[in-house]
Amino acid sequence: MSRPATGGHFTVSAGDFRLELSFAAPAGSILVLFGPSGAGKTTALRTIAGLARPESGRIEIAGRTVFAGNESSDSGPTWLPPHRRRVGYVTQQNHLFPHLTVWQNVSYGLERRRREPARRRVAELIERLRLDGLEERRVWQLSGGQQQRTALARALAPSPDLLLLDEPFASLDMELRRELGAELRDTIAQLDVPAILVTHSREEALALGDRVQIIDAGRTVAEGPPLAVLEQPGQGRVARLVGVENLLDMRVSARRPQDGTMVCAAGERTLETPLADGCAVGDAVTVGIRASDIILASGPLPQSSARNTWAGVVAGVELRPPGYEVALDCEGTLLRCHITGTSLEAMGIEAGQPLWAIFKASSCFLLSE
Repeated sequence: MSRPATGGHFTVSAGDFRLELSFAAPAGSILVLFGPSGAGKTTALRTIAGLARPESGRIEIAGRTVFAGNESSDSGPTWLPPHRRRVGYVTQQNHLFPHLTVWQNVSYGLERRRREPARRRVAELIERLRLDGLEERRVWQLSGGQQQRTALARALAPSPDLLLLDEPFASLDMELRRELGAELRDTIAQLDVPAILVTHSREEALALGDRVQIIDAGRTVAEGPPLAVLEQPGQGRVARLVGVENLLDMRVSARRPQDGTMVCAAGERTLETPLADGCAVGDAVTVGIRASDIILASGPLPQSSARNTWAGVVAGVELRPPGYEVALDCEGTLLRCHITGTSLEAMGIEAGQPLWAIFKASSCFLLSE
């Protein structure tokens, strides 16, 4: 039997800032709120948790109405305080009690914590989140990853109806973030609890999210499956928010319906893109290309299926974990390309070196404003 619905809509203000949000979080899945700092992501979590009071709207958690404004309830306004909402909340700071052990931290929110049912619950979560053998350690004796596991176990111990996660892995290194992210997904699916995760990391949103909402300046500007929203966004505003590295202003110079492509040009530079309805020859367009979709080569590849090959000169190389970003100057058009450290070393890439950028037509996508 599936859990009752969690979701709603609300408007909340904090000083001059105003957030309007609608959301839905199915059980066993992760809804990602993605966007830049100051967009309203943390305010959204605080409002759902009951730490900020909306001006209007309705919020339901596992089918229970925890907030309803006058306009959304025949029986008048409804307001449940945070401690009655059955919400688990994990932040980047984790807020563990330093004077307590791992076992005591995890069991802190449980009633009758010394009774056998509570002890079984704590033992189950300690095993699930790989904290075995650490039960008697204090917080200062734990690594960053162990602290975040403990914070997650404490949030899950009372069997919450909703889990809220505010950039819980932001202070951890990339490898540990991936490891804990995989554990988080498995745990949420197995416990069948809905979760809302705040992040401004595109990689984290892609890896963890079942659905993504992009928030900017207090409004949702795009939402949908992570790959559709984050990899090839349809709007220029969204593309800039999600960090599309290459946005090229061009004009349509030819349409090839028989191939399903069209040619776009900027000066002498041309490239093939997927055919777009509503674009006529001469129309101005913005073409987006992900840096990770570009292959760098010492020369043009013979008999390649890639339709776009641009010659350029390396303008700079910067560290972009887990690899590097190479800026390639293609006769005045700068392409940003991602490459692994192994490839960078093997190719001996350095500033001033001539290289070729090679990418498929399907790697290009058109943006609207």
